[in-house]
Amino acid sequence: MSESAAWDGHVKGSAGYRRVLAALALAGVATFAQLYSTQAVLPLMASDLQISAADAALSISLATVGLAVTVLPWSFVADRIGRVRAMAIGIAAATLLGLLVPLAATVPLLLGLRTLEGMALGGIPAIAIAYLNEEVTRIHTALAAGSYVAGTTLGGLAGRLVAGPVGELWGWRAAALAVSLLATVSAILFLVLVPKQRRFKPAPAVGLRGALRTLGGHASNPKLLALYLQAFLLMGGFVAVYNYLGFRLHAEPFGLPATVVSLIFLAYLSGTVSSRWAAGLTTRFGRRKVLLSGIAVMTAGLACTLVDNLAATLAGLVVFTGGFFAAHSVGSGWTGAIATTGRAQAASLYNLSYYLGSSVIGWAGGLAFQALGWPALAVTVIVLAVTTAVVTAVVHRPRQQPG
Repeated sequence: MSESAAWDGHVKGSAGYRRVLAALALAGVATFAQLYSTQAVLPLMASDLQISAADAALSISLATVGLAVTVLPWSFVADRIGRVRAMAIGIAAATLLGLLVPLAATVPLLLGLRTLEGMALGGIPAIAIAYLNEEVTRIHTALAAGSYVAGTTLGGLAGRLVAGPVGELWGWRAAALAVSLLATVSAILFLVLVPKQRRFKPAPAVGLRGALRTLGGHASNPKLLALYLQAFLLMGGFVAVYNYLGFRLHAEPFGLPATVVSLIFLAYLSGTVSSRWAAGLTTRFGRRKVLLSGIAVMTAGLACTLVDNLAATLAGLVVFTGGFFAAHSVGSGWTGAIATTGRAQAASLYNLSYYLGSSVIGWAGGLAFQALGWPALAVTVIVLAVTTAVVTAVVHRPRQQPG
């Protein structure tokens, strides 16, 4: 019997398990710090480049479009060359491109570099989940996935907290450079810590027809489709809120400086907690109930931001963020449980939907914000969340036991 057949994966509490989570947390820092590196300084970027809020937000949307269109190709590459090798190539390429972003002399060049950066980052999120499912013992994969999502929240938070104060002092270009340097250090530590894969077996070349057959099987599964819709709508609304809340707080009646506005991303810490908490609750209450509860919490939090009161708005943002990451943690892990074959591709379709939502709704929310203000944007996102909850409740309803 081979070692890969006999070995059941890293067990919770083991040195290997801790190294897997630490390495993927660092990959999350490198990925999500870079992906959203301009979000904390969008008002500064819009002012410096003399562009609108929606145009500035394209620096986020095009990066996420780049990621979205490459998650599927990256998943097939990872099936051939290995999860760790694919993640290493993607993270290295993204880091190099990120270091070039502050040097962009024109808006088109800036947006082009951000698109390429996102395309390189497409090699991380879905592959990370596939790697977890292979290298961590099955009973602990849901908790490990929740821990990974918690790590990604810290990555996104770190990038934004670095960018805000640096941007206030020296401009958005210096902020982008600082985040890229943070990502470089994280990428190096990831390569040092990530354990060698032991259960990976290269998949045979399937060709275009085989790939389409695999993807078609996932796309025709109603339960997976409901999760992909959830990823698209919730992530789109989530990014729209964070893209434009900074503009709202920067303007009257709040009038907060960019450094203070960047602190709103501390709300991500609620997601760090809720993503792991939700993963643990699924064993007691089931994925469906926990996911729906996350959506309800998210909606209630966003409703609080409709009040022109700073304390209510910030408290609502914390609740909104916690609810979102609880739902996302459950949804991302659920895809691997539903898909019995082609798990990397199932996870990639989830990430494709997730980042397309980020790109499309994250940008389009600016049109509602610019035309009708914050209430229009908040109500739109609430409607998207309610739609998601209804679809999830119907498609994932428990099977009736025979009487």
